[in-house]
This record gives sequence, C-alpha cells and structure tokens, in this order.
Amino acid sequence: MNLIGLMSGTSLDGVDAVLLELEGSEPAALTWRLRAFVTIPYGEERRSGIAQAIESGDASSLCRLHADLGEWLAEGALAVCAAARLKPEEVAAIGSHGQTVWHEPPTAGRRGATLQLGDPATIAERSGVRVIADFRARDVAAGGHGAPLVPWADSVLFAGHGRRRAIQNIGGMANVTWLPPRGSDLPVFAFDTGPGVALVDAAAARATGGRMHYDEEGRLAAAGRVREDLLLELLAHPFFQLEPPRSTGRETFGTPFVRRLIERVAPNGEGQWADLLATLTALTARSVADAYRRWVLPHGVDEIYVAGGGARNPTLMGMLAAELAPVPVRRLDELGMDSDAREAAAFALLAWAHLLGLPANVPAATGAAGPRILGSLSPGAAPPRG
Repeated sequence: MNLIGLMSGTSLDGVDAVLLELEGSEPAALTWRLRAFVTIPYGEERRSGIAQAIESGDASSLCRLHADLGEWLAEGALAVCAAARLKPEEVAAIGSHGQTVWHEPPTAGRRGATLQLGDPATIAERSGVRVIADFRARDVAAGGHGAPLVPWADSVLFAGHGRRRAIQNIGGMANVTWLPPRGSDLPVFAFDTGPGVALVDAAAARATGGRMHYDEEGRLAAAGRVREDLLLELLAHPFFQLEPPRSTGRETFGTPFVRRLIERVAPNGEGQWADLLATLTALTARSVADAYRRWVLPHGVDEIYVAGGGARNPTLMGMLAAELAPVPVRRLDELGMDSDAREAAAFALLAWAHLLGLPANVPAATGAAGPRILGSLSPGAAPPRG
C-alpha cells in the first residue's frame, strides 16, 4: 500500500511530502520503504503570509490561509508522486497534518484546543486521492493535548531489537519519544521538551535584517558565546517546570517571545547578536537535556536519534551531544529515514491506521482518556484504490 504524508511544520520552511510504501496489516509485522521525499520551500510571500495570519488571528486571513495551504499541500502530494514515479490513483490515501496555527494545552478544569489549517477537501480535489486530516482533534476531545502524535508511528517504524531508543525531533518545537525494545511490554512515552529552532530562526532573521530565515550550519551561534545568566533566566520559564504529558507551540515559543527578548537585551553589533543566537541554541540543547535527565534517562537509553531541521545544525548537535554524553547522539538518517522526513512519514502511517480502524494515539503521551482512532476522511475525486 502506498501512502503520502504531508507536513507543514512550526518552522514555516515549507511543505514536506513523503511517499511511504507499507506491506502488512498489523503494526508488529509491518515493513516499510521510503519511496520518495520532497520539500517544497515556502518563498518569502508564503512564509510571511502564514506568520502574519497566525499572529493577527484575523478571521479573513485565517480563512484565506486555510484554502491556500490546501493548494500548497496538494502541490506537495503531486510532487512526491512524480518523484516516486507513481500516478495519484496508485496511492491509497494521503495523511495531512496541515499547519498548526494555534495550540492550547488542557488546564485544570478546561479542555485543550488546537487548530490546524490546510483544507483537506482541496487536497482531495486536486489529487483525486482520499485525504485523512485533522488528526489532533479527537485526542484533544478525549481530554488529551493532541500532541505529540508521532510516538505510535515512531514505535512502528523505529523500535529496535534489544535497544532502548529515544527519537528526538527538533523542528520549530522539540519533542521526544522513548521507545522500549521491539516486542517489549513496556509502554512508549513521549512529550514536548520545549522550543526547537523556532526561537533561533526568529533571532537569525532579526540579526541579518531578514537575509537569513535560519542559522545556516549554526554559524551565527558558533561565532558567539553562551550567556549563562540569560540562559538560566530563560530556563526558568514555567513551561520547563511542567510534568509530562505536556505540549507547546509558537504561541508560547515563537516570534513574539524573541521580540520581547530583543527589546529587553537590545543586542547591538554582530558580536552581541551572535551571543544571543548561541544562548538561544543552548536553550534548546539544555532544555532537551534537562528533560531527559528528569524523565527519559531513568528508563535507560542506549542511543538517541535526532530528526527535524535541528539535526542539520552542527552547533546545536554538538551542544546536545555534550549535554547528553556518554549516550550517543546520531541523526535519524542512520535508521533509513531522512531526518527531515520523519514527521511527514508519521502522518502517512497515521493515515494507514485510520484506514484499518486502529487507534494511533498514545494516551500516556497525550493525556487522553484512552486510545482513539484519529483523523477525518475527505473522499477523493475518484473512487479510492489501495
């Protein structure tokens, strides 16, 4: 069965599209192959349009964005079909995460709320393939955070024989999945560790007057020094004191956070900007490591695999490896999955679970009342095949 997974992440860098070939009807016996992976980068107009619509919260802007994202995600679906040399009618389904525009975790006495845009009807209309989308909503309705949603897919794709693994995603936000050895009765667990590269990206854009949208190869941070006083202050943020299950997003660790920080510390000149970038990079590494020391390492970890854009930042990877030594820190590519493709691949697998009627949330990770079948289906323009 061929399935497509689509993702537009919190880093706002583009649409990731994966074509995953799956064989089997049971998670424990499933085999997989990554047939194709493409990224369609957002140009400045699309990137700034998403950011402005999210920040303004204007109903008209969000409505327009919902339709536009549907078109852009459909472009990704058709592009990955072409890359795999498959016709859309050879694809069983598309799993689309869409773009998170707002996320509120549950609090005492009040359920959570989450909103992902990217019209699934448009994707189905343009591709002719049935689309499963809106994966987070059911978990949130069941009292969960709706995040992280990739742990079930991680366990199917990446659990190792006799190895306890942590899969660490560092996209705009960062989350960890702890995987027991394959076949173990121990439960998977996962949670958001905090900011990934969203703060670094926003600071890099400000430091370069918009010439850079992220810290390429971590060079800006590498040129600076970590301000320990500022780092400790940032680590005092209330989010880092929360016990799992926990989740976060750009509404907490996004451009407004960086804007307020810059107004307060007022960097002046390349050296001070480099120090700020180094400190924000260290914030990601330290917050990940602190979370591991409290909740992950006590379960035992033989190896850590990093996915997402942060895996391509040598400065961040070096800081993370130093924080977590002697546990080896590697890129997810070593397990046969492009480190940038992992989340899109997860939503392809979540679409597969929906088609088979399999619950695919991990209540221990999200806090939901129990296992739930995730997603809502939009029929394709032609009878589905697969």
